[in-house]
Amino acid sequence: MMATATRPTIGVVGLGHMGGAMAARLLAAGYPVHGTNRTRRRAEELIAHGLQWHDTPRGVAEVADVIVTSLSDDAALHSAASGPEGVLTGLRAGTAWLEMSTVSPAASRELAGCVRKSGAAMLDAPVSGSVPQVRAGTLSIMVGGDADAYGRVEPVLRELGTPTHVGPNGQGLVLKLAINISLAVQMLAFAEGLVLAAQSGIDRELALEVMANSSIGSPMLKARAPLVFDLPDEAWFTLALVQKDVELARDVAEGLGVPLPTADRADEVLGLARVLGYERRDLAALFQVLEEMTGGRRTAA
Repeated sequence: MMATATRPTIGVVGLGHMGGAMAARLLAAGYPVHGTNRTRRRAEELIAHGLQWHDTPRGVAEVADVIVTSLSDDAALHSAASGPEGVLTGLRAGTAWLEMSTVSPAASRELAGCVRKSGAAMLDAPVSGSVPQVRAGTLSIMVGGDADAYGRVEPVLRELGTPTHVGPNGQGLVLKLAINISLAVQMLAFAEGLVLAAQSGIDRELALEVMANSSIGSPMLKARAPLVFDLPDEAWFTLALVQKDVELARDVAEGLGVPLPTADRADEVLGLARVLGYERRDLAALFQVLEEMTGGRRTAA
């Protein structure tokens, strides 16, 4: 059971960009936070600010009332969950597990079934937004799973953003994948238009400003516009992860018989981005990918 009604003990498994930012925000809000990561080095600053380190996911699970996992893919989630030192081994009855990674809905549903056998509850709670939104507490969080468990953890989620319970296990992930189709396609279309304008002789800085402030300027595009010509050293959302999500969405769509024509095309361009060496660069690098396809100047990947 939770330690108190307002300040349960939080355990975070996966202290990368997103998981680390979540842990930092929860620490700042006054929650006791325990955590682990594949390498302790990435957690040193969090430890200095009060995070209690554990060497294994099992160690985190044994002390947490609410577990948060933020991992890269199905394989990373399976590794953290399974085995003698995995989360499943340390789960206690009454624990709520917020699985905030973007993984396949099928894998998430299977894991949720294993969690229920221990008397705990797992919610898939993927997010829309990146590190800046975590720090500001403005993530959009789509949650699938048991409604009662959602009610217990909603205050924790509200520290990170705006949660919405959308249905049973797996449905939060399906909605997140639906959003990420648009994320990839929007950025690709924006990059296409920008390359077209620049290749025609229009000053590219001017074109970027006008386009981002026109009717097509969604919050995502406006946030990424400053990155297009000055890619960050550490990506907010790497092209490799974008492609992983697009491919997960295509897998779900195939099972439902739903056509995804723009996602199909985006997947092709994202595959080319990998070949050109951009897989670790931010989504904003799609401009450089298309520019290179035209034979234009290249920003080093």
